[in-house]
Amino acid sequence: MIITVDTGGTKTLVASFDEKGVLGEQIKFPTPKDPAEYTQTLRKILTDNYSDKPVEVIVLAVPGTTKDGVAIWCNNLGWKNFDVRSALSGVLGTTPILIENDANLAGLSETRFLETIPAQSLYVTVSTGIGSGIITDGHINLALSNSEAGHALVEFDGVVREWESFASGQAIYKTYGQYARDIKSKQIWDQVADRISRGFLAVVPILQPNIVIIGGSIGTYFENYGEQLQAILKEKLPEHIKCPLFVQAKYPELAVIYGCYYYAIDNLENIRNNR
Repeated sequence: MIITVDTGGTKTLVASFDEKGVLGEQIKFPTPKDPAEYTQTLRKILTDNYSDKPVEVIVLAVPGTTKDGVAIWCNNLGWKNFDVRSALSGVLGTTPILIENDANLAGLSETRFLETIPAQSLYVTVSTGIGSGIITDGHINLALSNSEAGHALVEFDGVVREWESFASGQAIYKTYGQYARDIKSKQIWDQVADRISRGFLAVVPILQPNIVIIGGSIGTYFENYGEQLQAILKEKLPEHIKCPLFVQAKYPELAVIYGCYYYAIDNLENIRNNR
């Protein structure tokens, strides 16, 4: 059994998989911003539900920069240098714990879901914040694994700002007073497309991905703004830079969990050899 944990800015999802990728039980809880409370809550859930089961690995996703099991910086949770792996050490005996950025993991799964694996894909989750994952030849690009496209500095309303400060789901709600599920106005969705396009105009010329996959809560409503978004990119990108194909994530809300599964599968051989 593989246990996966998607730690989001507002909620955490715990789920199990068998080795063939069949999704099992799912458990959700609000994400505590206090690291100690988060650790206590997660340890209890893991212990109560999986301590009597044969678990090979736990893969845990966090919404921010990670290194060697440490959440170095998670903006929307206020975490800095939180040693997640050590905090959860021994929760299921000697079961190893792998920690990775949530957007990297989501990008991994959504790229693996494609019919043909591209040379380079860019996954962008537009949710509480904006996260990015760069996948090269079907694997997380380790050299760019700490990239933070949501914090790209771009001009908006005459001010240089971080992309997610005006284009994330949280920013959209603050601006329009509506969650994405409640927005019916085409005019508002066109404005949302414009907001989201600003960051892509900055990062696409640098990365030049073959495909851009949009996930997260705003990704769920891709059909409301996707066509307009791609039209803006085609109009404004330099002539010699090809506009990548933009698609909706196959599982906008579950991409991270599936990414945890694929990451586990990619590492199982090493885990077993090191026992």
